[in-house]
Amino acid sequence: MSIVLGYDDSAGAERALRVAIDSALAHAEPLVLVYGAAAPGGVGEEYRSHHEALRQVGRTALRRATEAAEAAGVATTVEILDDKPAAALLDAAARHRARLIVVGTWGESPLRGALLGSTPHKLLHLSTVPVLCVPTVR
Repeated sequence: MSIVLGYDDSAGAERALRVAIDSALAHAEPLVLVYGAAAPGGVGEEYRSHHEALRQVGRTALRRATEAAEAAGVATTVEILDDKPAAALLDAAARHRARLIVVGTWGESPLRGALLGSTPHKLLHLSTVPVLCVPTVR
């Protein structure tokens, strides 16, 4: 079993990281840090440049998250997946036998999340494992 965290270096993700580390410690399980790096489009030089830029942002963000988790004594696995965030998290959760998926939220209204397709909203409707949505403190 594991704890899967969607991490993008945002304020919401930073707070979710702290909750995920606490959960991993409480269950003595590893933390899987996931970044979905799907670029819009799919062909051409512009797509490749955008895709590589997203992957670099993910590597930088996940490096900081990994350092924080390992400093707390939590074993980590890092995955940068070429998929949209919700799909990347669902894939990682299935492969790593997740006990829980943890994501940060921006405090959007449920209607806005439903209309715009927020990652937490998608996970709450598609995941077969519990999803913990950690609100951003303002």
